[in-house]
Amino acid sequence: MENEKVGVVKKFIEEFKAFALKGNVMDLAVGVIIGAAFQDIVTSFTESFINPIINSIGGAKVAGHFELFSTGQYIEYGKFLTAVINFLIMAFIIFMLMKAINKLMSLGKHEEAAAPTTKKCPYCKTDIDIEAVRCPHCTSILEPEKIPETAQG
Repeated sequence: MENEKVGVVKKFIEEFKAFALKGNVMDLAVGVIIGAAFQDIVTSFTESFINPIINSIGGAKVAGHFELFSTGQYIEYGKFLTAVINFLIMAFIIFMLMKAINKLMSLGKHEEAAAPTTKKCPYCKTDIDIEAVRCPHCTSILEPEKIPETAQG
């Protein structure tokens, strides 16, 4: 009984290792760590550059708040606006990065033409299935496509 439990635990650990050490999971972990560090940069940029520019143009403080009904509770609209600006900057930068990555990935790839699935009936000129031996429209018997001798091997 105990050996079965040990076997189940070992199997579970092996499955977890296979899952956790897959390339996609590791890439995701690296992406999350880099994203968190990048978010700090964007937040600093927003608070140090964007907010002062907004403050000087509109005269409104981005870091403002107002009190609710003299209760001592405040709505921090400045923090919310800063978070929205941070999100927009992050979304734009991620969009541009993904666009560049997709462009780089598609440089080496050439789209191959799909194999034809239809052919023209030589008698009535309608499209028919490529494997048809008789035209369903004019009922003509079709000759099989001739394969060049060099391709027959």
